[in-house]
Amino acid sequence: MKEGTTKDHSALADVFNQDEPRVDWHDKTLWFIREKRDRAAFAIPDWEQLRETASEIKFHTLSNLSQYLTQFEAQAQANGVMVHWAADALEHNKIVHSILQKHGVDRMVKSKSMLTEECHLNDYLEEHGVEVIDSDLGERIVQLAKEPPSHIVLPCIHLKKEEIGDIFHKHLGTEAGMSDPQVLTETARQHLRETFLTRRAALTGVNFAIAETGEFVVCTNEGNADMGVHLADVHIASMGIEKLIPKREHLGVFLRLLTRSATGQPITTYSSHFKRPRPGHEMHIVLVDNGRSVQLGREDFRNSLKCIRCGACMNTCPVYRRSGGHSYQSAVAGPIGSILAPNLDMKKHADLPFASTLCGSCTNVCPVKIDIHNQLYKWRQVVVKEGYVTPQKVASMKAMATVLSSPKTFKLSGKAGRWFLKTVPFLVSNSFNPWYKQREMPQPPKQSFGEWYRQNRTQDE
Repeated sequence: MKEGTTKDHSALADVFNQDEPRVDWHDKTLWFIREKRDRAAFAIPDWEQLRETASEIKFHTLSNLSQYLTQFEAQAQANGVMVHWAADALEHNKIVHSILQKHGVDRMVKSKSMLTEECHLNDYLEEHGVEVIDSDLGERIVQLAKEPPSHIVLPCIHLKKEEIGDIFHKHLGTEAGMSDPQVLTETARQHLRETFLTRRAALTGVNFAIAETGEFVVCTNEGNADMGVHLADVHIASMGIEKLIPKREHLGVFLRLLTRSATGQPITTYSSHFKRPRPGHEMHIVLVDNGRSVQLGREDFRNSLKCIRCGACMNTCPVYRRSGGHSYQSAVAGPIGSILAPNLDMKKHADLPFASTLCGSCTNVCPVKIDIHNQLYKWRQVVVKEGYVTPQKVASMKAMATVLSSPKTFKLSGKAGRWFLKTVPFLVSNSFNPWYKQREMPQPPKQSFGEWYRQNRTQDE
């Protein structure tokens, strides 16, 4: 096996699973959001038509991406926006830092941006003497806790209110033991007010960018992106090149899908359009590749670039709900992260395509119809061919292939398995069998399905 990380997803999931009450709570909370998504989606009759339309718009855009990027750049520059291009995460971070240096800024406010998490912008800027304050409440909580977000929409979903109370007591001076959400929210509000009023530069992410007009849209429920931008002299927007859509008229399709899929809301509280800087102010947009062109060139995986970062696949995934976002060791966790992360670093994230049951629920809820479970299966084949799996997994897969490719061997194995379960169950039901660790082995069936089928087919005839 090629050199990889010291802890893979399963090992980190084991750590998360040691706290069973937290796992149960995490699981139920995310499933509650999935149920809200279903109610919101089924409340409108054209839901499936919206999904298909959004998928086709994204497919068309990705098929003509260079053309739309050029158009967007020209329109944005005509609007007075300064456009920058970044090939990778380091170039993105250097560009942002250079803009701040130009204006003598050493303190910046930032709204939620998964791209900057992907690029590790906060760490880079802090190493270069720039203080960054995340203004999204969930992001600020995990920033104070010195943790990465565990969910792309709900960054601190892994924390309970009592733990958040302890974090606020330590960093913001709240009363010890205070866990009232209203009190904690008001504390954060007062804390961030000073930040908004004193930061001369603000950074936002981008939910959608429109090639036709050169504008971009940022969706929030807290209004923090607007507060930061409107009170700052410099607005920097970090955008993955896949966030483009061709025309403004397409935006309504995606806005109807996004928040219904993410949180079960009919629409996000704030959908803010940014087109040109105010007089005397500057607006910059950094267009970031960071592996997206490579993914675009992978025919089996380019559909993953349709993702609008709603998090619906995480909320429905039985593996994510029971293993926690930090077990993925990636800015984007869950099923979608498991097909995006290997493209960025196959060696580091070779385990993620296997962190799935391939049940297909992620594909069923995806608002832009990404074939997520199919891509997970295909990524497994890629990482095995590239040698990024353990010798034990390679051996087990070869043994399984041998059994499944031979009807005689398959029948013999089935009979042997039933005999062992019935006669010497302790050889299977022991701690050396990973399947047995969290399950009871089933009672051995009296006959195989093939035997049952042949018997009943004969009787019917």
